[in-house]
Amino acid sequence: MATDLVEINPEAPQPEVLERAAAALRRGRVLAISTDALYALVADPFNLCAVAQVFHAKGRAPHRSLPILVGDLPMAEELAAELSNRFYLLARRFWPGPLTIIVPASAKVPLKVTGNTGRLALRQPRSNIARQLLALLNQPLIATSANISGSPTCRSGIEVFGMMDGRVDLVLDSGACSGPGATTIDITEPAWRLIKTGAVSEKELAGCLQAS
Repeated sequence: MATDLVEINPEAPQPEVLERAAAALRRGRVLAISTDALYALVADPFNLCAVAQVFHAKGRAPHRSLPILVGDLPMAEELAAELSNRFYLLARRFWPGPLTIIVPASAKVPLKVTGNTGRLALRQPRSNIARQLLALLNQPLIATSANISGSPTCRSGIEVFGMMDGRVDLVLDSGACSGPGATTIDITEPAWRLIKTGAVSEKELAGCLQAS
């Protein structure tokens, strides 16, 4: 496939560019957009062809789950089998922002998206581009780092285009991203676990959860 590169304003995304991106996502295409600290591949998690294309584009092992972006708490509630008090403490403190929370997936989420684990990694982004796309589509989006598995993460649209040309349909180039990536926490077990360090520290997580 030929990959298109389109510039977009990260602070005030042009409606026509967002509409083009939303239309592509509705057709089951895979796009690359900037999120809070890096570029991500986004796609419709309920379209199994799109899900397969994400795995193919990244060369990602099928047993690895795909993180999901949500627009708000009700969207997260629809995707989870159950949400604990811990989830609400974390989400209300750190969302929108750089915290990914692993929860049990509901039956409506394709098992392939969870990497056959039955668990789901959810995050509400701060990025205007991501948030406006989620609102336009009124549905969650797969959002996994826009790189080939094992390669460095991409922090600019040009880097993504150079690495993923021919693997995705469209790259929305909003310039360079900076800052630490998202922290990931697993709250599916009795004792919560820090899976990936990032912008939210373990101390901050512990302080938030000490009442739970």
